[in-house]
Amino acid sequence: MSRKNGRRKHTKLNQSATLNNASFSYYYYRLMDLAISQFEWSNLPETVDERFLEKTLFLYGNAVYFTDEVMGDLALQCTLSGGFDVYGIPVRRRAYAINGYQKQLDKDDSVIIYNNQLHINTEPVVWHFASRLWDIDRTIDINAKAQKTPILLKGSEQQQLSLTNLYEQYDGNKPVIYGDSNLTIEPIQVLKTDAPFIADRLQMLRNEIWNEALSFLGIANITYQKKERMITDEVNRQMGGTVASRNSRLEARRQAAEKINEMFILPKGLPEIEVNFRENSENSEMEPWGDYPEEGDINE
Repeated sequence: MSRKNGRRKHTKLNQSATLNNASFSYYYYRLMDLAISQFEWSNLPETVDERFLEKTLFLYGNAVYFTDEVMGDLALQCTLSGGFDVYGIPVRRRAYAINGYQKQLDKDDSVIIYNNQLHINTEPVVWHFASRLWDIDRTIDINAKAQKTPILLKGSEQQQLSLTNLYEQYDGNKPVIYGDSNLTIEPIQVLKTDAPFIADRLQMLRNEIWNEALSFLGIANITYQKKERMITDEVNRQMGGTVASRNSRLEARRQAAEKINEMFILPKGLPEIEVNFRENSENSEMEPWGDYPEEGDINE
């Protein structure tokens, strides 16, 4: 392989890797943004950052709420040191921050906030869904590209550069394609790949995986098909798993809020902290690539 051809191949690989990373990042950060925006905390002290709290729960599965003598109430990342109670909750925990702040705590001066009833983080599952979605996305791109260039060019090693130039002209939609003298050394064979068009079915699969990710997060969604007519009871039955998935994380936060109120809020005479699922998250989020229901498609 010539140095020039090697550079071309390296450039193509870099472009492919860039597109792969961009597609994965799109789905990962979109799902992450949805996950950390679902819950609304009311009456939090000004010193507690709701966005940081939810991001910490998403990434690490827990956070710790306590009072700092200087800064006031905080909710930070923590390491669970051990010394468990009869229910397996760590008695000792250390709060820390990116700026080097640390504080040793225990069950009498802090409350652990868990992300869900399993006490684990959401990030690995979002990573899983983003990986599946980007893979299908790139497969759709490849299948669509195969419809534009359903051919293979076959020639001698001396003709490789000429064939590469020909293909780039063809790929660039040039109205006239020019060759050089290398094309006359040996006849060029054109092989049709006859790649079947399956992008439409892949899009349906992508929508199903997207809806599965939303259901995991507890976000209402409906897999919609035009010919179907769904009454309210049918929609509610389909939402059962979504609501159950939502409740795991919501209940873990409410349990923490109850303990925080008892230990820190009520003794100060302040309004109790509450946490709820955001109302705008109750609305159905349809597939971002498909058709939306027309009026009358979902009947009361």
